[in-house]
Amino acid sequence: MKVTEDIKYIGVNDHQVDLFEGQFEVPLGMAYNSYVIKDGKIAVMDTVDRHFGDEWLKNLKSEIGDAAVDYLVVQHMEPDHSANIAAFAAAYPAAKIVASLPAFAMMKNYFGTDYADRRVVIKEGDTLALGRHTLAFVAAPMVHWPEVMVTYDTTDKVLFSADGFGKFGANDVADPEGWDCEARRYYFGIVGKFGPNVQALLKKAAGLDIRTICPLHGPVLATPEEIAHALQQYTTWSAYDVETPGVSIAYTSVYGHTKAAVEKFAAILKAKGCPKVAVADLARDDMYETIEDAFRYGKLVLATTTYNTGVFPFMRDFINHLAARCYQKRKIGFIENGTWAPAAAKGMKAMLEGLKDITFCANTVTIKGAVTDATVAALETLADEILA
Repeated sequence: MKVTEDIKYIGVNDHQVDLFEGQFEVPLGMAYNSYVIKDGKIAVMDTVDRHFGDEWLKNLKSEIGDAAVDYLVVQHMEPDHSANIAAFAAAYPAAKIVASLPAFAMMKNYFGTDYADRRVVIKEGDTLALGRHTLAFVAAPMVHWPEVMVTYDTTDKVLFSADGFGKFGANDVADPEGWDCEARRYYFGIVGKFGPNVQALLKKAAGLDIRTICPLHGPVLATPEEIAHALQQYTTWSAYDVETPGVSIAYTSVYGHTKAAVEKFAAILKAKGCPKVAVADLARDDMYETIEDAFRYGKLVLATTTYNTGVFPFMRDFINHLAARCYQKRKIGFIENGTWAPAAAKGMKAMLEGLKDITFCANTVTIKGAVTDATVAALETLADEILA
């Protein structure tokens, strides 16, 4: 695939992976992106996952033939991008390895060498001349590993963005939901904890004339509309701002009574004009889709049973995920169930109290077994408060 006249895509698509990073379901597969810049000197931008080394080297050779490679630029040392550094180094023994100092330390951990005899250490503000093209390096620590550098091609105005602006899904299949959904799930699943670091990178990017974004996962963003939209979404996500008006409801239910309350509550919200109600069963629905929704909408309602005098395990897991990603700037309501000693709401609130800019609804709905007329009245009251 041609990115520009001199920049070609040499990445691979993975339809074998069952769980990306050992936890994220990727029904549309995954792309591991790599690029080659063909100039007076040839530079390769990152490698790919270890299972695709032969395919990747073949893709590279198909673009450059028998030409020598001068540089391998390593922007990110996560193994889905760096696993083939050693294979590359063996195939192109004259090539220099270009990376940040922390990245070389990681190479020693993974490969037993830091390539001291062929390394080029780069830092913020450094440049690398290839001929017509000059690469400028921008530090992006903790987006989402500490060694990350992103690279700006000053000639073709291309930002090689490492894991930034990536999404789940292989590049050889169409995503029926477009870019946003899987880019959002990817962002909050993987990068969500590091909003301030992403904000710092966005400030640096604002000073660049970016005409193409080449991420390490997902499609190349190549139109002004795509780039502007992606930058706006990342600005919203990294600031933990509300993207879409609406309410996300996450629940667990043992015998169906809490589920019945949630279904009634969702109907009440819709009847009151709530623009979007997203409902997720934490025991059955994708956990990271639910995390995505919790960050997307401005209101969150948690509904669960009391379990071992505390919070049901799937709900506890969900709240831990939110806390680990610095959940903030949201209003939260509670629905609890407990036949003889309801305690779930107290436990959930205790888990969330340390988070920033969280407003708790004053009204908590408590069910003692099945839904009653009194429960419905309480749900009406909570709906009014959560929508206020």
